[in-house]
Amino acid sequence: MRFFASKYEFAYSWEEVSTNNWRKYCAYNDKASHVIAVDTLSRSLDAPTHILRTERLITCRQSMPQWVKRIMGGDDTSYVYEVSYVDPQAKRVTMCSQNMTWSELLQVQEKVQYTPSADAEGHTTFEQSAKIIALCGGWQKIKNSIEEISLERFRQNAAKGREGFERVLEISRQVFAQQREEARQQREGVAA
Repeated sequence: MRFFASKYEFAYSWEEVSTNNWRKYCAYNDKASHVIAVDTLSRSLDAPTHILRTERLITCRQSMPQWVKRIMGGDDTSYVYEVSYVDPQAKRVTMCSQNMTWSELLQVQEKVQYTPSADAEGHTTFEQSAKIIALCGGWQKIKNSIEEISLERFRQNAAKGREGFERVLEISRQVFAQQREEARQQREGVAA
């Protein structure tokens, strides 16, 4: 079993981050070209707490070593199941995900949380953790190798994910500012 943990501060408000979380895999994110579909399976709002719960299926195209394909079969398409909770009162977004593809051999369980920064007003703290478990039988040495390789790949993908989301946040801020300016000009033009 291997663990991953990271903490990062986005220079964007919690409102911006929580809103753009749904756009994380859009065209603005040039680091997420491996994501080919995001399907919302269910969405519900708990009336007393106002917590929004969403289940999504994320379809990815990820290359795997040719020797794995020959032994195990399959293709480069993989699926991830994600459940997220948006708590507007506590200002917290929590996302938990689990790989569905090859999960009988390797489990990757990830948790992400966005909360307002305690250190800088208008910033958002991003905390990410993962647990990686190789379930294949056999020698511990093989399990350890699989987990180490998977952990390193997860680490690289996590860095790309932060980079890509930072770009989504930046472009969204520009687009929203432009739209606000256009609306202001339109209101002033109508008033004149």
